[in-house]
Formats: sequence, structure tokens, C-alpha cells
Amino acid sequence: MQYKIYLSPPHMSGREMKYIQEAFDSNWIAPVGPNIEAFEEELCRYTGSEHALAVSSGTAALHLALLALGVGQGDIVLCQSLTFVATANPIMYVGATPVFIDSEPVTWNMCPDALEDAILHYISIGRKPKAVIVVHLYGMPAMLDEILYLCKKYEIPLIEDAAEALGSEYNGRKVGTFGDVGILSFNGNKIITTSGGGAMLSDNAAYLARARYLATQAREPTAHYAHREVGYNYRMSNVCAGIGRGQLEVVDERVQQRRANYLFYQTSLSKLPHASFQNGIPGLFSNRWLTALIVGDEDTLLIQNALFANRIESRPMWKPMHCQEIYKTLPRFGGSVSEGLFNRGICLPSGSNLHDDDRELIACIISDCFKT
Repeated sequence: MQYKIYLSPPHMSGREMKYIQEAFDSNWIAPVGPNIEAFEEELCRYTGSEHALAVSSGTAALHLALLALGVGQGDIVLCQSLTFVATANPIMYVGATPVFIDSEPVTWNMCPDALEDAILHYISIGRKPKAVIVVHLYGMPAMLDEILYLCKKYEIPLIEDAAEALGSEYNGRKVGTFGDVGILSFNGNKIITTSGGGAMLSDNAAYLARARYLATQAREPTAHYAHREVGYNYRMSNVCAGIGRGQLEVVDERVQQRRANYLFYQTSLSKLPHASFQNGIPGLFSNRWLTALIVGDEDTLLIQNALFANRIESRPMWKPMHCQEIYKTLPRFGGSVSEGLFNRGICLPSGSNLHDDDRELIACIISDCFKT
């Protein structure tokens, strides 16, 4: 299916070619080079993180984060259930067990009450969780005050999966910088892209040094190729980092364009039957990476089919991890908020290059679904 309007396509700034050409002219066509170093420095300046490591994907960044925190075989990791599978899979990579935490209904992110229930349960049986992974779903910051309080109270490291949330803020500070480690994604559908890629953020130099070592095949600092541990080929290419540098120069503009989509949809569609949108609380600033519309159970497929018939891409919300075939037998805590959102939610086209006429067409098609 060749859509005429995609859900979240790449949006080039025109500035990327400068850095790509420099990589070609200098023959830095490798997973090392000046663009990588500069991109990491620029990410630190933009996010406020002390350190950044540019890698091949957000999934790789999360895998490295778990390894840097010492998570391994048999450990318990408490993970938000309402997310993309790439949040949970790296827990399995390291041999740990993901335990899924339901959402709260305001931000749709990890429920602090359910999180504490899970922490107390595992402490009571002598299996204190080794880490917590919270997700800033669709760019909306989670309830970080409460989650950080619990992680500090019970001395459990926090990983922020900010793959969808570059540019989002919590009380004026960029998300991805509150936990012990934060991760970003630069996949082709994200706020900015490096074609494929991601980054690990942390104020802890030791975590970044450990991750950098593992990301480069765990090569020892010797003249010959010496290895004492299993490593990974996770470094970002210098060419892709050049794309990222050009993209990062316009990230604030991209955030505003995505937020404009959300405001349009909210204004145009909020009066439809059972309609609602992802909310926040005071102090939260979402990049609105994707706008998701909540409608009645029976309306989601009707809307998707109507958009599809007009060659417009839409998608259901993430299917919760505890409902996935691969993970459905694993423990979970909380109620059924995430299941309800999945059953009633539809992600609307949210690209930063979405035209006014496109938005008007989308809103008209959706509104027509409710006319009798």
C-alpha cells in the first residue's frame, strides 16, 4: 500500500547534506569520526545530560543501559506495559525477567501505585528488582516525581525510555536526564532521525564508559585485538551521525510542528462521541510525537478503515506487553488501563511535514464516520 499520507514520515531539514558531504570528503565512512563526536556533544548541550553515546538504535542503547547497570541472568526488571516491544526485549537479551506495570489514566504511562506494589512484592520474597524502565509514551512525560521518589526510596536504578520523547520536558528539564540512564531513538519515524540510530544518556561517567566499551566489541586498549568479554557492534556510523547533526539543528521546530498537529486534532475532534486525548499535568511539556485519539470500542476499526480507503495511514495504539503472546505468561501489576487504551485508541498521522489540507481531510474523514 502506497499511502499518500503516512503516520510519521522522516522530515529532512536540508542541512544534513553538509555534514554527510564532509564525511565523504574526509573519507570518514565508518563507525568512528568527527560527526559522531560532535553529535554526542550536541545531544548533551540540547538535553542537559553530562554524557551521551550515539549507537545503532534505541534498542541497542537500552540493551547497553541494562548491561551498564549490571542487570543480568535471573534479575527482575519492572517495565511499563504500554509500550513498543523494543522496551521489553532487551531485558530478555540480558537474561533478566520483565515484570509489567500497568498505566495510570492521565499520562498513560507507568502507574506509581502499581509500581510500588510490585517493588514491595519482590522485596518481600527476597528478589529486589534490579531496575525500573519507565516510558514517556508518544512523547508525554511520565509522573516522574512519584516514580523517582519510589526508585530513590527503595534504591532501584531508573532507566528512562525516552525513545519517543526527544524535546519533551518535565518541569523545564528535558526528559531522558532524570533517571540513572536515559535512552533516545532516531529511527526514521521519530522527531529527528539518523535513518536508524539511538543514544544513551547519563550523568554517570562510569555507565557511559562501560557502555562505550561494550558497544565497540569490548575491545581492550591494546595494539592488537584483545577481548576479555563478549561485546557488540553497536556504534553509530559517522555518516548517520551527520544526518543527526542536521536534524538536531531543527528539533525545536519539529516539536512545535508536532504539537500543532495535536492541537488541531484536539480542537477538531474532541466533541465526537466518547472522544478524548492524552492529557498531561502541570509542568509537563510533550513533544506530541504521535497524537492518539480515544473513541468507543466499536469505532476504532471504522476510523482505520475509512482512513485506509483514502490511502491515509493510521495505527492502533501499542498493544500492552502483558497481552503479547511472547510475554503474556509473565507477572504483571496494576489494573486494565493499558488494555482499555489499546482497545479504544488510534494513532493519527502526526508527521512534522503534515500540511493543513491533509489535517483537514483527516478530520473530515473521521467526523464522517460518526454521521448517521
